[in-house]
Amino acid sequence: MKNSIGILGYDYVEFYVGSAKMTAYWFMRAFGMKLSGYSGPESGTRDRVSYYLTQNNLKFVVTAPLKPESYEISGFVVQHGEGVKRWALRVKDVDDAFLQAVSHGAIPVQTPTHIEDESGYITEASIRIYDDTELVLLNNDHYSGVFKPGYIAPHFSGNIQSDEPQLQKIDHIVGNVRTNEMNQWVNYFNNSLDFETFIHFGPGDISTKYSALLSTVVHSKDNLIKNPINEPYEGIKVSQIEEYIREYKGSGIQHVAIATDDILSSIRALRNNGVDFLEIPESYYDQLEERNAGYPKENRITEDLSQIRESGILCDIESTGYLLQLFTKPFGDRPTFFFEIIQRKNGAEGFGQGNFQALFESIEGEQAKRGNLDR
Repeated sequence: MKNSIGILGYDYVEFYVGSAKMTAYWFMRAFGMKLSGYSGPESGTRDRVSYYLTQNNLKFVVTAPLKPESYEISGFVVQHGEGVKRWALRVKDVDDAFLQAVSHGAIPVQTPTHIEDESGYITEASIRIYDDTELVLLNNDHYSGVFKPGYIAPHFSGNIQSDEPQLQKIDHIVGNVRTNEMNQWVNYFNNSLDFETFIHFGPGDISTKYSALLSTVVHSKDNLIKNPINEPYEGIKVSQIEEYIREYKGSGIQHVAIATDDILSSIRALRNNGVDFLEIPESYYDQLEERNAGYPKENRITEDLSQIRESGILCDIESTGYLLQLFTKPFGDRPTFFFEIIQRKNGAEGFGQGNFQALFESIEGEQAKRGNLDR
């Protein structure tokens, strides 16, 4: 089924940070990304500086304030720490998409705006999601310059040595919301963007003996866009969602999942570049080998299980395929935003339900180290 709003796919994710230059360097060194554009005083922007980074179809923007009165950015960082301010969807027609979204309940932030320079023009608009977060509707079919007007080619010409992990594109983006807010946001996406509910995890589906959460995945009807939404659920100890809400000071983006075509080499490169991942218990891999051996040969994992174990990668076997995934430790100083690296094999469409127990036990171990597990 086609989506009626004309969505073509994910475009970019923008982070608000304390130092854009240092964060851009981290993405170049740790993720092997290329510095493709720059916006700041040299390009005529006076209140902020932004760096545009790319790798294959993966696009990030990191933005920091230049002045104390740049409160949109500095206030976000003070309140939430470093994290995702906005993410963009490419659409066929921004005016039509925005009108449809707002007429079906979306909260407008920016009405459709044409921005142009000598390289052409883009059209963009945005709507509100998750407290201070925005979703951008973007069309750049008529622009041939660097990213969008206001950006120039980067002045940095050095070569940062790092392994390139061959990260391909955004797979999905996950939001964390407060207790009793998940269904509200599910309805918001389904109504305003013509999404539909794909998977729902209710009480007991995602839990350990200490903590639990509820989760619903909404997606565009052609499955181009996938957005899981999590909320806390009552448990003996503090869940990862409760910790996020408390430390982030509100609801927002928990993680961005990045697709790769070869997760073994990607994780190897990321580890070599200094990226820190969650540690998975050895017992998980004993159980994985047993589960894999029980499947028909044509449905078994084709990667070397010893390499999967060595790399600390999680694997969830579905009825028609399987997915491989691993999660980084928090991106910034607060235990809030992180990344997921994912590879889907043979049509796998899930989100790793079979990995939840091992994953959440690992997360709870990290929470305990921070002193944030007990109530």
